[in-house]
Amino acid sequence: MELAVILLIAVLLFGANKIPKLARSTGEAMGEFKKGREEVEQELQEMQSSGSSTATEVESEPTTTTETETETETETETQTESES
Repeated sequence: MELAVILLIAVLLFGANKIPKLARSTGEAMGEFKKGREEVEQELQEMQSSGSSTATEVESEPTTTTETETETETETETQTESES
C-alpha cells in the first residue's frame, strides 16, 4: 500500500515519461556510490595493514628541524635594524 502511494506521487510529480529515466539515473548513481565506498574501504584496509609497520619506523626516527634561508635572513635583518 505504501509503495503504491509513493509511486502515485512520483508519477504526479515527474510524469510517466520521465520515471524510467529517473530510475535509470538513480541506479547509476547508487552503483557509482557503492563503487566509491568499496574503493575507500579497500584503501583504508591497505593503510591499516601497512600502517602498523610504518608507525614503528616513524617512532624510531629522530625528529629534526631546519631553518629556511628566508627565516634566517629575516632574523638577521631584524637584529640589524634593532641595533641601529
